[in-house]
Amino acid sequence: MAGDSRASANAAAVLRAVLEHGPVARSGIPPVCGLSPAAVSRQTTGLLRSGLLRELPGPGGPGRPGRPLVPLDLNTGPVTGPVTAALHIGVPASTFGLVDLRGQVLARRSLPHHGLDPATLPQAIARQLRAFLDEYDTGRPLLGLGAALGGWVRPDEGTVVRHEALGWRDRPLAAELSDALGLPVRLDNHARAVAGAEILFGHPDARRSLVHLFVGNVVDAAFGIEGTVHQGPGAAAGDVAHLPVPGSRTPYPCGRTGCLQATASDTALGAEAVRRGIVPEPSVSLLVDAAATGDPRADRLLRERARNVGRAAALLLDVFNPAVLVIAELSSLLHEGYLDEIREAAAKNATHTPAHAPPAPAPAPAPAPAPRIVTPHAGPAVLPCAAATVVLEPLFRDPARLT
Repeated sequence: MAGDSRASANAAAVLRAVLEHGPVARSGIPPVCGLSPAAVSRQTTGLLRSGLLRELPGPGGPGRPGRPLVPLDLNTGPVTGPVTAALHIGVPASTFGLVDLRGQVLARRSLPHHGLDPATLPQAIARQLRAFLDEYDTGRPLLGLGAALGGWVRPDEGTVVRHEALGWRDRPLAAELSDALGLPVRLDNHARAVAGAEILFGHPDARRSLVHLFVGNVVDAAFGIEGTVHQGPGAAAGDVAHLPVPGSRTPYPCGRTGCLQATASDTALGAEAVRRGIVPEPSVSLLVDAAATGDPRADRLLRERARNVGRAAALLLDVFNPAVLVIAELSSLLHEGYLDEIREAAAKNATHTPAHAPPAPAPAPAPAPAPRIVTPHAGPAVLPCAAATVVLEPLFRDPARLT
C-alpha cells in the first residue's frame, strides 16, 4: 500500500465504509465503497494486518455452505485497538483524552491553568499529559497526539501563529510537545478540529457542507464542504472575533462595538456575571450551574448570550447556507433550552435561510424538518474527540501511513 496512491485511496474507501456501516461482512463492503470484491479483499487483508480492522466473533450473515461470513469492524478492541491521545488547550484549562478509532472518548481529565505561566505552559501540560497517558496505558498502540486550540494555527508547520489570550506568537507548539512527550504530534485550530470530527463521526449531512461556530474564551469558526475543512491561505480561515452581532453595542479593544468576541465570549460572559453579582468569579461553568439550580439571573444572562450567538449564526447561515450549522457553546451543550434560544434568534435574524432544513416536497404529509442548527455529536466530550480527530482524519484519508 505504501507509496501507491491508488492503493491508498482504495484502503481509505474500505476503512470509511467500515466506519460508516460496520460491523459488516467483506461481501457487504463492495456495494457501499464502489470497489471490486478482489480489491476489497486485498485492502481488508492489509488493514487487518496493520491493526486498523478486526474480525469479530460470530457469523456476519449467511454465506456459502460451510463458510459463514465473518463481520469486520474498526479495531476498537480493549487489547489491540489503536488509540489516540488528545489535547485541547483552552484559556482557563486544558483537557486531556484518550480516543479510539470511532471517536469514542475512553478517558479524559482537565488541567486548570491557575498559576501557570503561559510562556512555560506547554512544558507543564506535557508533564501532566505524560502522567495521564501512563495511568491509562493498557498496551494498546498509541497513534500519536492530536492537539487543538483557538487562534491562528498553521497545521502543516505545527505552529501557533497568534493566540491573543495566551500571548503566543509564532510558537512551534507541535515540536515542543513532541520533544517533551516523545510522540508524533499534529496540531490544528479547535474550530477546524470540531468541524473535522463532525464530518468524520457526526451527522451525514455534515459531509455535504457545514459551518462550525466555537464560542468559548476564544470565538472562531470553520467551514467544510464535500468532506473537506477549508483552511484558506496561511490557514487563517475562521477568524470571526470581529463579526458584528446585530443589535450589540458592546465595546471591544479594537475600537469597534458589537464584535462577537466582546459580546458572546466566555471571557465577556464571565465578567458580566461577576458584575451582576451572580457568581463570585468569572466562570461560565459556575454560571451554568447557577442557572441549573434555579437562579433566574443566571438563566437570563445565558439566554441573552444564546440570542447573541443566534444573531451571529444568522449571518453565517446567510453567507454560507450550509446543510448543518454546528454550535459549540457550553450552555447549549448541556441544556436544550439554550440551543432552542439560539435557533429562534437565528430564525428571526436570517434574511432568507431557514433555521431548519426544508422538507422534501411530497404529496403525503412530510415529517418535521430536522434542525439545521445543532450541537456537536460528541456532546460534552467534544473537545477531546475533536483534538483526536486531528490525528484520525489524516489516517482515514490515507491508512497507508500505518503500513
